[in-house]
Amino acid sequence: MNIKSLLLGSAAALVAVSGARAADAVVVAEPEPAEYVRICDVYGAGYFYIPGTETCLRIGGYIRYDIGVGDVGTFTGAGTVDVEDGDEQDTYWKRARFALKTWTGQETELGTLKTYTETRFNFRNTQGDTSPYLNEAYDRGVSLNFAWIQLGGLRVGKDESAFDTFIGYAGNVMNDTLVPYGGFDTNVVQYYFDAGNGFSAVVSLEQGYGDFTIDSYVPHVVGGVKWTQGWGAITGVIAYDSNYEEVAGKVRLDVTPMENLSLFIMAGYGTDDNYTDGGFALPAAGRGMYKLWSGNWALWGGGTYTINEKTSFNTQISYDEGENLGVVANIAYDIVPGLTITAEASYFHLGDESVSNWTGADDDDNFGGQLRFQRSF
Repeated sequence: MNIKSLLLGSAAALVAVSGARAADAVVVAEPEPAEYVRICDVYGAGYFYIPGTETCLRIGGYIRYDIGVGDVGTFTGAGTVDVEDGDEQDTYWKRARFALKTWTGQETELGTLKTYTETRFNFRNTQGDTSPYLNEAYDRGVSLNFAWIQLGGLRVGKDESAFDTFIGYAGNVMNDTLVPYGGFDTNVVQYYFDAGNGFSAVVSLEQGYGDFTIDSYVPHVVGGVKWTQGWGAITGVIAYDSNYEEVAGKVRLDVTPMENLSLFIMAGYGTDDNYTDGGFALPAAGRGMYKLWSGNWALWGGGTYTINEKTSFNTQISYDEGENLGVVANIAYDIVPGLTITAEASYFHLGDESVSNWTGADDDDNFGGQLRFQRSF
């Protein structure tokens, strides 16, 4: 083998290796199969499968803008100060809110696993005094209103009291607590039972909130039963306030006499000996976690009449033993799907102030109006 042959052989080997490497460099890997979002209709509209899981997720919420005038709804107006003379004055008030909601659902061997959250971002121009019973945090800043987990019938987490959620609130009006019907925010351990034939029940261990938070290891306790049929429903709930060792209950009847008309009436009764006892370090001023109305008894009634596919009329009347009277009515109109405007008028007569003034109203007779724009998604 001479030198020329050796050089030619080496050059050929280098070319072959270089060509192989060049060919390797331009090879493009096949793309992984794309996994598109799948619709999940097991739990209703709007759910989709989280990619790579069997969990269904729904994201929703609303943006709301309220404009109010008068006393009812703020009771002290906007509480602004005149920049020219420095005097306090009541003007119209406004409130904006963005609420973000999430729902999840998944079937397991122990039943359906669900979660629900709702976070509210609020801004309001109120600067004046408010009732000591009202939580101003819900009108300013951020609030976590719901964050619970439910497996089968067992629910744990942040919710609203079963004293209100199980029996129903008090009508489709904005100012539905002129005569209050129970405390709302609380951590819970609840169990729901649904027999599937119209009968359902709940037991709820609750922590309370603010001044109503439990002061020992003994929780507040709520129990309820409901019978639902085509004509409507009848529901009863009873609650034990462990701080003051008092009991309150409500009974509600819902009827649907016509396809476009629904009516309800609800009565509440509660003991209050310890609520009015001045010997407690934290006097309750006649009200507790559940019996928030004045005196022993209270009544609420109202309904919804669907005028047409876009318009509904809603009303509520409430009264308690302390002679507090609330009358509220509104018209809700769906401008387009997902966008509703509601115009509401309210009247509140302040009763016996010696029991305490829940609303913070200044006058015996208070009037107000409210206009709400809400985009739900």
